[in-house]
Amino acid sequence: MRNLTLLTDLYQLTMGYGFYKNGKHEEIVTFDLFFRRRELITYSIAAGLEQAMDYLLHWHFDEEDIAYLRGLNLFDEGFLQYLKEMRFTGDVYAVREGEPVFPGEPILTIKAPLIQAQFAETALLNIINHQTLIATKSSKITRATNGTGAVMEFGLRRAQGPDAGIYGARAAIIGGASSTSNVLAGQMFNIPVAGTMAHSFVMDYPTEYEAFRAYANAYPDSCMLLVDTYDTLRSGVPNAIKVFQELKAEGHTPKGIRLDSGDLAYLSKQARQMLDEAGFPEAKICVSGDLDERLINSLLQQGAKIDSWGIGTKLITSEDLPSLGGVYKLSSILNEDGTSTPKIKLSDNHAKITNPGFKDLYRLYDRETGMAGADLITLKEEVIDDSKPLTIFHPVETWKQHEVENFRVEKLQHTIVKDGQLVYTFPTLQEVQEFSKNQLSKFWEEYLRLDLPQLYKVDLSNGLHALKFGMIDNIRQTNAKKGKKYE
Repeated sequence: MRNLTLLTDLYQLTMGYGFYKNGKHEEIVTFDLFFRRRELITYSIAAGLEQAMDYLLHWHFDEEDIAYLRGLNLFDEGFLQYLKEMRFTGDVYAVREGEPVFPGEPILTIKAPLIQAQFAETALLNIINHQTLIATKSSKITRATNGTGAVMEFGLRRAQGPDAGIYGARAAIIGGASSTSNVLAGQMFNIPVAGTMAHSFVMDYPTEYEAFRAYANAYPDSCMLLVDTYDTLRSGVPNAIKVFQELKAEGHTPKGIRLDSGDLAYLSKQARQMLDEAGFPEAKICVSGDLDERLINSLLQQGAKIDSWGIGTKLITSEDLPSLGGVYKLSSILNEDGTSTPKIKLSDNHAKITNPGFKDLYRLYDRETGMAGADLITLKEEVIDDSKPLTIFHPVETWKQHEVENFRVEKLQHTIVKDGQLVYTFPTLQEVQEFSKNQLSKFWEEYLRLDLPQLYKVDLSNGLHALKFGMIDNIRQTNAKKGKKYE
């Protein structure tokens, strides 16, 4: 694979140099990767962990990298030699790929020497932000089909570059897509590939019928014909039926037709009727053309007759939410005596105040229904007792309280890397997809619906809440004594 070690921002290196020159680079610290609440974010599907760990565990500054950095005239030779020998030696804790996650939750935690943990930031965010974003969009699109047909990822030509197309296809599978048009992604990740013809194939022949007949000659038993090049109902579907009849007479079974434009609800219903009356009730109707979860929902409400969905631009770019906005923040410094010093970032915007300390993440499930009721962010040393009722409350609006009874606890973060060595076995992509589907089934529809979803409860444990707001109060008091005011 390519050496992506320098896939980073310059300030990761300049900060690293500052740590190195001041003797802080070997401090053991923890960082959390999470995303903040935004209007269009309800739940997200964690993705990208396998590629993130591949980067983390294989970084190395080769001679070409060192020569380039030397040419920047920013670092001394001692630091460059340090970088040349630097490998990741820390620990990684993360939720599994495919896990539904919510704003504020530590979906990945790094415990490592400061310079390593800091240097990892940019690439980890790049990889996990992107794949989580696309997996989430894919999940919403797939759910919107309500089981009416498979979702095919068709976005390569509209992706923002080759890597976005490749890893976007991977993420789309995690979110629920069944296949991709991206042949390289199919090869790399063992993803089923799908696709038939474009309008250019039809336009290259003197007539639409001749084009359809030529394609049927090539693929007599998997013939899916694009019928909207000229006139869908007057030309496309009738010509497709004519070719299907010829295939049937030759002992073949045609696959179906694809609609790529126009009023897809009306056209699909009319095409279904025409195909059925011609004796092809088994012929499938595939649609494509700037679809997303909301348009799919509208089409189904109109009674559209659709068997499969080809989704391109709005999936591979997550058009309505083009960035996840994940962040990576220092949360604690671990001392030599085994204690830790929690760290917090304050802000005038409450959403940007971080949760301090070395943390864990748990999900609470109702024992009777098996459904998820809330998530709990805790300090690492805290133990959650599920043998007695637990009162959870809004982290800021603390008067909003809810008592959870008869529940079981599931730890969401798992040890992925220990002392620089991978200790986790990555499942296949298909296993990740099935895991994600199973996990989503444990959430009430109210939390997952497209419009005005109920906000899923994410609480801080008593210990973490006390630590966080105690630190905020201490900082305010300290600044007040200095004549400063913190709002």
